[in-house]
Amino acid sequence: MEVTLDLRKSTEENAVTYFEAAKKAKRRLNGAEKALEKSKVKLTELLEKKETEGSVKTENVHREKKWYEKFRWFFSSEGFLCIGGRDATTNDIIIKKHAEENDVVFHTEMSGSPFFVVKSKNEKVGEITMDEAAIAVASFSRAWRLGLSHAEIFHADPSQLSKTPKAGEYLEKGAFIIKGRVKKQIAELKLAVGALKDGSIMCGPESAVKKNCGRQIVISRGNAKASDAARKIRKILGGEIDEIIRILPSGGVKLSAQ
Repeated sequence: MEVTLDLRKSTEENAVTYFEAAKKAKRRLNGAEKALEKSKVKLTELLEKKETEGSVKTENVHREKKWYEKFRWFFSSEGFLCIGGRDATTNDIIIKKHAEENDVVFHTEMSGSPFFVVKSKNEKVGEITMDEAAIAVASFSRAWRLGLSHAEIFHADPSQLSKTPKAGEYLEKGAFIIKGRVKKQIAELKLAVGALKDGSIMCGPESAVKKNCGRQIVISRGNAKASDAARKIRKILGGEIDEIIRILPSGGVKLSAQ
């Protein structure tokens, strides 16, 4: 190690100069070490966040879809699975294949309306679930595209539905003959979306989403396109864009995060 002395200074003065320089160097070294440690902590946090986000995206992409996700669906506040048709074909499938004794079928006389079936599991379906199923039918019907705030809904037993029309009459695909008396009610058009624990995104009546999901986004009639709304929903809840678009009602929407 070489030491340069200033001949104009005494030995004591040279020693003081080097001592002060050494103290400054030590302070700079301590500052650099602290800065390095902070950078390491920040880098670790960023890597952990990236891994977490990657895990969420992977879970959404590889999550095994349930059988009912091919239809419109939601779980009521009372825990009943409610499934609805997306079109004439799925209306037929739901009634013919999935409507069982003690289930409840919901529909509206308006064309372009889905059939919804409350899967009772041979238990008594409560009034809360009945009201929520009516809201779902109204919201996913043509009434949404028409900008209506309410729609008339009726419900019946599966045994009251038939595919056999009267002589001379024609029954369109996805339509059924309703026999006997039905109970009617007026339902409001208003939905919400939320994420279930398994990562699936559920769209249904606001009360059902609030009960079964964490954070919810209320959906009302608006001007936003389904694709634009889906991107905003994905940023908040996760999920897949295509799946989110499929669960939204047909027509413009307005989002209100809560």
